[in-house]
Amino acid sequence: MIEGVQHGDVDGIAFIGYHAGAGMEGVLAHTYLANQITGVWVDGVRASEGLLNSHVVAEYGVPVVLVTGDDLACEDALGYAPGALKVAVKDHVSRYAAVCRTPARTAADIRSAAKDAAALAVRHEPVAAGPHTVEVEFDAEHLSMAATVVPGVRRVAERKVAYTSDTMYEGIRTFKAVTTIASAAVEEQYG
Repeated sequence: MIEGVQHGDVDGIAFIGYHAGAGMEGVLAHTYLANQITGVWVDGVRASEGLLNSHVVAEYGVPVVLVTGDDLACEDALGYAPGALKVAVKDHVSRYAAVCRTPARTAADIRSAAKDAAALAVRHEPVAAGPHTVEVEFDAEHLSMAATVVPGVRRVAERKVAYTSDTMYEGIRTFKAVTTIASAAVEEQYG
């Protein structure tokens, strides 16, 4: 989702169409996998995709300048990107329901915020790298077992795995491997 930031030619990043993380309230709240992951934590803090990605870009000195999504995604962004502009395009009712603002209004709001956010796109000193400990909790025990084939990933509970990475760039790459393995570990392959 943020590939390319490591090349040094990105001054700011916008998270468009974001949502709250797994185990949180919000429209379609999830972290990478819609159903198999029930929670993700970075250094003990519950993590959305926004938080994960913000840690990576911070290591390269790139600020998050704009976040759009439902109202709870924007609220989540206050924790990982307090200086970013936020545009809520709908208000959460449940995982599958929202009160949506009109497309004309949201398009105008996003366009205006993006224009203003461009002024915030100024690189800063990179945030010191980790190490960071990432924990991933699945909805089924066999998924945590499958994830342990990824080097460095260990089971810490029946449905939870953890690993430690020196940087969040490495951490997100390991996370993608863990989620890819877990998404492929469907019941048909086990019986």
